Parts: sequence; structure tokens; C-alpha cells
Amino acid sequence: MDLFKLREQFSQEGIMMCFNGPFSHSIIEEIGIAIRNHLAAEDTSRMAVQDVFGVYIEMTQNARNYLVSRDIHAGEAGSATIVIAKQGESYAVTSGNLIRTEDIADLGARIDQINSLDRDGLKKRIRQQLHKEVPPGALGAGIGLMEIAKRAVAKLEYSIRNIDGHYAFFTLTVLV
Repeated sequence: MDLFKLREQFSQEGIMMCFNGPFSHSIIEEIGIAIRNHLAAEDTSRMAVQDVFGVYIEMTQNARNYLVSRDIHAGEAGSATIVIAKQGESYAVTSGNLIRTEDIADLGARIDQINSLDRDGLKKRIRQQLHKEVPPGALGAGIGLMEIAKRAVAKLEYSIRNIDGHYAFFTLTVLV
């Protein structure tokens, strides 16, 4: 592997940080600290730092929780990827992980529904969701993607690449 070429590619694409591997709580925390420090050193506004950090935390926790809840943990399958890049005046936070093919339709429909809402509609939907009872075994109130969308400056972008009929690779990109 030519690390110099990889570094050059990262520079050309504005990539500030990239991680590929299993997300543990400690890895999520350490990368989060590194992101905050890096953005602060670049004299990024406090609000932008909070938005990038908040989106990063939600995305990595969503990936980790999904992989654990669906018992996808062996080797590459249990790994996820996170990339943070500077794109003009915005930051792109992108995550990717395997999902089971049976979850594709629901996930796509949830993101499409979130993307169909304006800012006020999104806030209203979050309030409605918070008033619902959390189902047994749920890992949260079900507002993670909505909270991500609330911080975004554009619609959530996603892609799903079929791998083998059982799994697909889900990629989510958020501009903040």
C-alpha cells in the first residue's frame, strides 16, 4: 500500500479523518475527541464543531447499535467506516456499514420520509416520537436519524449496495 498516494487522495477530497473497523464505545469517544480538537485547531465556529460532533456521534452509535442488535460482528461484517471531509463551507460526515437485506426497505422509507419534511415538520415529528412509548428492547427513542437531519444543511444522502442477497452496504452522507 502506498500511504503517500492515500494521503494525497485524502487531501484532494478534503478528508480530515477516516476510520474503518469495529466501533467500540472507547473508539467512538476517542475519535470524537480528535474531531473536536481538529476542528477547534482550524478555528471552526463552535456551532459547526457541535454539529459535526453531534452527527458523528449519532451516526457511529447508529452503526454500532445496528450491528450489535442484528448480531453482525464477525470480522469485516462487524466493521463500519466513518469519514469526515471538508466540502467548501460545509463538512460531510459519511458512515457505512453492512445491513441485512430485509432491513433495506424500512431504512430507505424512513430516510425518504425524513427528507420529505421541512424544518418545522421535522421538529414536530421529533416531538411526536418523543411522546411515544419506547418499545421493549429498543435502543433509543427512534429519533437518531431525525436529529441528524435537524443538524444537516441539505437532505440526507444514502446509497445501498447489494452484496450477496443476505447483506447490503449502507452509506449515509450528511452535510453540516
